[in-house]
Amino acid sequence: MQLQIIQNKIYDIRGQKVMLDFDLAILYETETKRLKEAIRRNIDRFPSDFMFEITKSEFEILRTQIATSKRGGVRYLPFAFTEQGVAMLSSVLNSSKAIQINMQIVRAFVFVRQYALSHQDLTERLMELEGRYDQKFNDVYEALNYLLEKDTLTTEQKERQRIGYKL
Repeated sequence: MQLQIIQNKIYDIRGQKVMLDFDLAILYETETKRLKEAIRRNIDRFPSDFMFEITKSEFEILRTQIATSKRGGVRYLPFAFTEQGVAMLSSVLNSSKAIQINMQIVRAFVFVRQYALSHQDLTERLMELEGRYDQKFNDVYEALNYLLEKDTLTTEQKERQRIGYKL
């Protein structure tokens, strides 16, 4: 399976990179209902930092990001699995297919993390440049404002009504 397909199924929810149960069910070639049954039978293996149920508002936001599905409406809100939760799924779903898919999913999570770290470096550099050049642009802006105000004051001085003796 291509890494890109899995990476497209990793979402950012509550500041965490997660995969949703219906996407995992497709990858594992099982029904979402069966996947959830296995999870509920082993719920002790999935603390809140491994898996959580997303809220209605989070699901609505996700629905705008995900192309319209042909699944129809959902009765239950999906579970979101962190990287650790996906790794724990391999112990719950004890099949060779699940193990193979889990290895690819973990590789995808690692790639996404490395990609984010490389962009963090770029973000820090941009912030540094912004800080360095913002002051210079502020100085130029102040100088331009001073020149414009000076021209305005000079014009006002010339156009004011003179007082005193006429020659």
